[in-house]
Amino acid sequence: MSITSDHASRLHQLRQPTFAELYLPKLVTVWREGYGLSDFRADVFAGLTVAIVALPLSMAIAIASGVTPDRGLYTAVVGGFIASL
Repeated sequence: MSITSDHASRLHQLRQPTFAELYLPKLVTVWREGYGLSDFRADVFAGLTVAIVALPLSMAIAIASGVTPDRGLYTAVVGGFIASL
């Protein structure tokens, strides 16, 4: 499939993003687009849902692995922070 000359010329007209635009944190771009209270509320409920499922699961996996449940909680919390980075 070949690109038509009209389509190719439009591709050349696209502006290249600046260094600052490429490496701007996602949090800043989301706030600029309009992150509201309803979005925050939905994110809080999603986080609580994940915590309600992940913490008992991590304790169960730790017990099944032969270690104490507190090790599973440590792993879940540290793993959550690492994944969020």
